[in-house]
Amino acid sequence: MSVNVPLGPLLEPAFHLGSVPTTWAELLGFATGAVNVWLVVRQNILNWPIGIANVILLGLVFLDGGLYADSGLQVVYVALQAYGWWVWLHGGEGRDRLPVRRTRRTEWAALVTAGATGTALLTWALSAWTDSTVPFWDALTTAISLMAIYGQSRKLLESWWLWITADLVYIPLYFYKDLKLTSALYVIFLTLCVFGLLAWRRDFLSRTVPGPAPVAA
Repeated sequence: MSVNVPLGPLLEPAFHLGSVPTTWAELLGFATGAVNVWLVVRQNILNWPIGIANVILLGLVFLDGGLYADSGLQVVYVALQAYGWWVWLHGGEGRDRLPVRRTRRTEWAALVTAGATGTALLTWALSAWTDSTVPFWDALTTAISLMAIYGQSRKLLESWWLWITADLVYIPLYFYKDLKLTSALYVIFLTLCVFGLLAWRRDFLSRTVPGPAPVAA
């Protein structure tokens, strides 16, 4: 189902992949998304403003493609991106930069409970109130992504595992919805998430594993 309101040239085709048109919004979302994840891997604070631009662009793409939960998710992402930006700058001890840490058991319990509840409610809402053809998968990826972006905003190491799980569902979902370029983008996201997991793990271990004892004179 296409968006019925005028959204300007962003939803006009930039080129075609076979017979499937790729809009300017999808193309720009591809570029900003790849840069955004690469900056997150490097713990660069600029990932947040670029991420805000990315979610706005992808929100238009998903709305035009009938992925209503994913489209609404981008609105929530804007608020979470702003929150993450502030936390990365001021959320550490002494209100300094935030370090990478592991997810506590209580945090896991809260995240899993919220994710399962959100998936169930969104599946029901999408089935009852929209013409979505993939209500469960749309709801599931939305819930996992919200869990992941919260973990990313707190620099939780395991947030990368949540992103990896979401990407493994997103790739075939977007391909099925004829968002071929976005599907390819999420293959890149998946690769970058693996690099991010390894990079953040090295950073975490460098601060938690004691170094060698000094040699006595």
